[in-house]
Amino acid sequence: MNQDIFGASSMGYALIESNRIDHWKTFLKDGIGLHLQHADRDSLAFRMDAHQRRVIIQRGPAEDFVAIGWQLRDQATLDIVLQRLKTRGIAVQASSEREAAVRGVAHFWRIIGPKRLAIELFIEPLTTDEPLDMLCAGFITGEAGMGHLAITSRRGKAMRRFWQEIFDARQSDSIVEQLAGVTVDIDFFRVNPRHHSIAIAQVRGLPMDPIRTKAQHMNLLTTSVGELTDAFLRCRALGFEMAHEIGEHPNDREQSFYVLCPSGFEIELGWNALEVDERSWQPTTHQGISLWGHRPEKTGTWNKLSTNLGNFGRGLRSLLSPEYSPLQESHSK
Repeated sequence: MNQDIFGASSMGYALIESNRIDHWKTFLKDGIGLHLQHADRDSLAFRMDAHQRRVIIQRGPAEDFVAIGWQLRDQATLDIVLQRLKTRGIAVQASSEREAAVRGVAHFWRIIGPKRLAIELFIEPLTTDEPLDMLCAGFITGEAGMGHLAITSRRGKAMRRFWQEIFDARQSDSIVEQLAGVTVDIDFFRVNPRHHSIAIAQVRGLPMDPIRTKAQHMNLLTTSVGELTDAFLRCRALGFEMAHEIGEHPNDREQSFYVLCPSGFEIELGWNALEVDERSWQPTTHQGISLWGHRPEKTGTWNKLSTNLGNFGRGLRSLLSPEYSPLQESHSK
């Protein structure tokens, strides 16, 4: 029996914890252009398609991702994943009804993934045929999911093995980027035809992580370059800082911008991301993250100095505590 589940999983939702609820409402509804499905004092939920909830904000101090929902095609796929987790000694916790309702799914199974980011497996999203009320005309989701996640790691080998062994992720390609005097290696992995659902970045030769949050950025895909431009202009008019203005990546040829969200990490909005033809695709290595554009909004000397010193300081502090991996081999780096 073929146990390969490539093509049967995708990113399904993101759960973020923040005390800046009102700012998140403005950012996602009036900036990015999502449909506000639910709002109260302590939580927000947004749609971008028939799924009742794709991005959920809950009140709390983390200012970070607390869980990523990972959708599996069917019960058979879930059974395979659960068996792989059991074989590797990775604990699985079933959700309560209340937890599932918050996320807009019938049920989920939680594991603590790399960097202690909860990965929540589900097969049945709760859907609605209520018309969408969005400033953006549409987002690309479907079987490939709602976008991708980029993660920085000090244990790149263990991080890569997790996605390859549990979800049969395939490496699409790599990018080598020079940032603030260090070399960063970025590996891109696909779990379905979309060029990548997970990107893993590691500082070459230095076991440090300069990023405060569990993920460096989350990507969403819109349907046209016009929608991309409109969202860029809305976010800028609302006062949200552009970490990187519109540009194009060399590997998936996606045009995108990166905006700082109310919690301080980056949200990438893009369009036209490449899908891989499995019959002919050959992984390669690209030099530089952008073909053009993606310039930071703030380019002054003081901004560069404060940003680089802040990242360097976080990187040094990261050396003081080990990075968690759910895989058992302690020698993975």
